[in-house]
Amino acid sequence: MPTIAKGLYAVGVLAVALSACGGNANEQASPTVAATGAAPTAKSTSAPSPSAFSAPSASAALTPKPSASVSPSPSPSASPTATSAPQSASKTYKMNKNYDIVPIDKSASSAKVVLLTFDDGPKDEKTLKPILDILDQHHAKAIFFVNGYRVKAHPELLKEIDRRGQTIGNHSYDHIQLGKENAESIKAQIGKTQDIVEATIGKRPLFFRPPNASANDDVHKIAADNGLLFMTWSNGSLDWTMSGTKIKDKTKAIIDNVTEQLHAGSNILMHELAWTAAALDQLLTTLEGKGYSFVDPKAIETDS
Repeated sequence: MPTIAKGLYAVGVLAVALSACGGNANEQASPTVAATGAAPTAKSTSAPSPSAFSAPSASAALTPKPSASVSPSPSPSASPTATSAPQSASKTYKMNKNYDIVPIDKSASSAKVVLLTFDDGPKDEKTLKPILDILDQHHAKAIFFVNGYRVKAHPELLKEIDRRGQTIGNHSYDHIQLGKENAESIKAQIGKTQDIVEATIGKRPLFFRPPNASANDDVHKIAADNGLLFMTWSNGSLDWTMSGTKIKDKTKAIIDNVTEQLHAGSNILMHELAWTAAALDQLLTTLEGKGYSFVDPKAIETDS
């Protein structure tokens, strides 16, 4: 090849190489996977993995009003590969010292929410099923604080609560006043309930409520040692006072009790009782009418 032709050929090859180099440099500048701070797989965590009924987004677990939704949206920076592994709902709420549920980021989540809770179950299907059905109708989630001895008697009811996507809480084994017990007794009451719930549904509770709000320093410490968030309540329905009373309209009484105390973040105490089940649809409708949404317990931070 003549010298001049060789020179022109070399220039052409160099131009093509430079063009290709520039294209590759642009591609390499794009991040491959955005950092999320989360473990690459769920296998490395000690917490129980989400059950199959968990929705990919917590929004389905809340009030269906788009403007009142309190569910967290999936982070846009999440790794594309993370969807293949089970995911927990983002923690967008926390509990304050008054046991109210408040947003972690007030600019990102609504403060006008309530937490629904039901104590002393699981008792019987005829009471529990209407409660679960009404929660489903309102797209509402709640914490069911259960007693170990009742779980032992009705494991199928605990499984149904879990199957419906509701959250299980620890309410001691025998429903005794733990504040009057010694550390050994408290460990047994809390630990046995953790164990029987896990044996029944494959996961351990993350929330703890002492019966009658009775607690001492040992109760707080042992609950924390079991990875439990200790809570009582900030809004009592007083449904537990209505057994054998002369109150004719228990539905009105329950709604009046809740709405008189109603405030943003209300942690509402109710029980698995026939008259509470009868009042629940009207109560939830009333709360929705006042602009409140029902926070999903899975969105509440449990690390103390």
